[in-house]
Amino acid sequence: MTILDKIIDHKRKEVELGKQKLSVKALESSPLFNREINSLSLALQDPDKLGIIAEFKRRSPSKGLINGDAVVETVTSEYIQAGASGLSVLTDIEFFGGSNENLVRARRVNNCPILRKEFIIDEYQLIEAKALGADVILLIAECLDKKQVYDLAKFAKSLGLEVLMEIHSEDQLKKVNPYLDIVGVNNRNLKDFSVSIETSLNLFDKIPEEFVRISESGISQAEPIAILRQKGFQGFLIGEYFMKHSDPGQACKNLIEEVVTLRPGII
Repeated sequence: MTILDKIIDHKRKEVELGKQKLSVKALESSPLFNREINSLSLALQDPDKLGIIAEFKRRSPSKGLINGDAVVETVTSEYIQAGASGLSVLTDIEFFGGSNENLVRARRVNNCPILRKEFIIDEYQLIEAKALGADVILLIAECLDKKQVYDLAKFAKSLGLEVLMEIHSEDQLKKVNPYLDIVGVNNRNLKDFSVSIETSLNLFDKIPEEFVRISESGISQAEPIAILRQKGFQGFLIGEYFMKHSDPGQACKNLIEEVVTLRPGII
């Protein structure tokens, strides 16, 4: 059983427990449920920004503990002040040390697009995402079949949420559908956890142009961002690199400045 299999198996149990604890009606009565959504897809097309989606992540299955002391309000607000186009907040508890509360706390201090970084397998989680204050939800093509991606994306759009579908290979592009807003290429090989931006570069031209295209994972230097930006990518999801610093917000600011210095006129 792969780590992804273990995560999804645990997530099924977690979702069922969540349904027992908090009803859909209760979620829909959340003060955040009817708020106006901030568009991540539009934010990533802002010509005055680099397209960084800065992530709040405490740990991961591959790296273990990354940053156990960071304060979500401080880090996320400093990300935005540094020039990030949006935020990504992990809500998976078991494997990534995240929480729903972290998303609520990030929303409380930020009026910007926020992605709920979660392993979505059930419509309940989409209603939950809206109630927590998310603007965008993630669908991971690796762990969903084509119909599941379609049904979940359609339901998310009915709630007013934007949809990011993450792919790891060309074959997963068969799961693309009109209800998606953003397609992200994850540069991490899920079998051996190796990382290469060549994955993004090889898949860019195969992704339909109507979607905003972003690159994810393993991005930690200015040069790869400049190369990916020149290729046409409009966004870059970065978490581990920022979070391993004692001051993630400053690390975000420094990286953006390095890219601009390396390639003047890139934004």
